Amino acid sequence: MSYTIGQVAQKMGLTAHTLRYYDKEGLLPFVRKSGSGQRVFSEEDLDWLVIIDCLKGTGMQLKDIKQYIDWCQEGNSTLRQRLEMFKKQKSRVEQQMSQLQQYMEKINYKIAWYTEAVANNSIDKAKQNKCLAAERARIFGQPGK
Repeated sequence: MSYTIGQVAQKMGLTAHTLRYYDKEGLLPFVRKSGSGQRVFSEEDLDWLVIIDCLKGTGMQLKDIKQYIDWCQEGNSTLRQRLEMFKKQKSRVEQQMSQLQQYMEKINYKIAWYTEAVANNSIDKAKQNKCLAAERARIFGQPGK
């Protein structure tokens, strides 16, 4: 089955402008064009877009995604580079997840703190909550609100 750029944009949750930009940046060298010059996307092209979206969503720069695509087109001689690229990206994502978990702990603490303050209609009473004070010291390493 083949798809137009508009169909792909809708299916992938992207804009046609983004797809054209990806093409211009060399991320879609596998997409063929019709006799009139329109891009014609295949199911396999959609699979590529899923990987591009994944890598982009994890913070990988377009130039690095292009390098990956170039390696794929070079064939088996670049398998090791591709493996290393994915290992490095995994490590970066794990670091991001760890940082996000730390942020989540702080946000959850603040939710608990404000829930206590709202329940008692008093910031002072929330400050007196020993469990919240201990949690704050654990998360922030210091007393206060």
